[in-house]
Amino acid sequence: MITDTEVKIKGVRALTEMLGKVGAERFIALIQRESFYYTNWQRTLWEGQNVEEISRNAMKISENQAEQVGAVDQDQCGPTKK
Repeated sequence: MITDTEVKIKGVRALTEMLGKVGAERFIALIQRESFYYTNWQRTLWEGQNVEEISRNAMKISENQAEQVGAVDQDQCGPTKK
């Protein structure tokens, strides 16, 4: 079993990886600001979707993020030599 601190660290990392720093902060602020019941939210999050649809959507998001990271990496490296 991991400690509460480890859960927090991993949670913030996951949010930052998926949403970026600004998006992660925004998500946390939204959760804190609103009356939020995580269990109810989680129960309805994937409502109407089967496992294949959820997996397909997750793979698309992952591919898009990989493309964005690749584009940023290329921009930071400067022009390529030919």
